[in-house]
Amino acid sequence: MPQFLDTQSGRRIAFHKTEGQGPTVVFLGGFMSDMEGSKAIFLEDWARHTGHAYLRLDYSGHGQSSGSFTEGSIGDWFADAREVIEARTAGDLILVGSSMGGWISLLLAREMAHRIKGLITIAAAPDFTEDSMFAGFDDAQKAALDRDGIVYLPSDYGDPYPITKRLIEEARNNLVMRSPMRFGFPVRMLQGTEDTAVTRETALRLLDHIEAEDMRLTFVKGGDHSLSTPENLALIRGAIDGVLPR
Repeated sequence: MPQFLDTQSGRRIAFHKTEGQGPTVVFLGGFMSDMEGSKAIFLEDWARHTGHAYLRLDYSGHGQSSGSFTEGSIGDWFADAREVIEARTAGDLILVGSSMGGWISLLLAREMAHRIKGLITIAAAPDFTEDSMFAGFDDAQKAALDRDGIVYLPSDYGDPYPITKRLIEEARNNLVMRSPMRFGFPVRMLQGTEDTAVTRETALRLLDHIEAEDMRLTFVKGGDHSLSTPENLALIRGAIDGVLPR
């Protein structure tokens, strides 16, 4: 059973915390995903076997947390993650962000840089609401967004994605690719070559955008967006091992 944290905004956030030695590894999931995915569970098993502290959570409107998905936006989900991290962890952190979680992890890394010892992104999707979604809307979709406050985009994972006007507009307050990002800790990026949600160009833009002395981008030949095969999970584990302080 998950634990819950009632945030200052009145949202009730579900999370699982594995006690152990630091740094605490924090997994940040993707858009409309939850903390029961294969990567989140794999990392929890890894943490238990190695004695590492670990945290996984559901943003509001996701999984077992309170709220409706269509009520939320990037700033809300960033705040949810930050409050759980601040309330339930101490000391150093390693952030592991998948897809939208990559964006959230960049926001956290920028705000909590003094605690971060490493950042791993998996098919990171920074600024996707603006550069992928809104940039791809045709005139009819933009008109529908203004008129109805919501449009629906096809998904490879089941039901269409409900994209609200608030999601698009509020996310503009949290864009990370418009101003410099400088990190004093190691960064590892993993990107599948067959990812249909995040392009190789996005990964290369992020590599060029971040200033860090120890930063590596690994392309996974044939890898999809989820990077959840046993071989891919081993790569994620290896990336964490590579940034853990010696």
